[in-house]
Amino acid sequence: MNEALRLAELLCSRLCHDLSGPLGTLVGVIEIAREEQADSETLSLADATAAHLVSRLRLLRAAWGQRSEELDPARLRSYASALADSRRLTVNLDAVHVDAAIPADASRLILNALLLAVDSLPSGGSIALAGSPRDSLVLTIDGPHAAWPPGFAGYLTNEAEAESAITSARRIQAPLTALIARALGFRLSLLIPVGASTQPPPLLLSFA
Repeated sequence: MNEALRLAELLCSRLCHDLSGPLGTLVGVIEIAREEQADSETLSLADATAAHLVSRLRLLRAAWGQRSEELDPARLRSYASALADSRRLTVNLDAVHVDAAIPADASRLILNALLLAVDSLPSGGSIALAGSPRDSLVLTIDGPHAAWPPGFAGYLTNEAEAESAITSARRIQAPLTALIARALGFRLSLLIPVGASTQPPPLLLSFA
């Protein structure tokens, strides 16, 4: 893998390590507060916040960390729920056909593509994934102001362009996703629809 991707992996691994301790402490405090008859609404909010943070941390570790992991359907849905904000964003995986655990490398690309989809919906909307991770998946985004990040199409075909775009944490996901696909031997491409369309073109993830 190239140095830019390696750097991203190491930074994420350190981030996950540093956050694990505080999150464990938060869970412990919640347990103590529950035993002391704290306000139920406060406890519910704390529980939900802690659960979301843990799910988000696991998602980022799987997407960006040094070690990829296989994903079974339940874990994939758990990660998808960590992405979704019920007020602004929905993630639909109903059309994903999974008959066994998704291989680690394919899992990494899928999670990064989902993270990219979230970045591409600044005002909320919907994300849908369809197909088979053994062959190919189609990722679509729909919502107000939905758009793939500027330069994304170029990153898919030009590795040097993608590498040079990794200059900001805020905008790292698009070039990082393109570089991950290339490094793992997979292919990403935008499917230009026939006829007029007001939504961004679907993103094809090819694994075969």
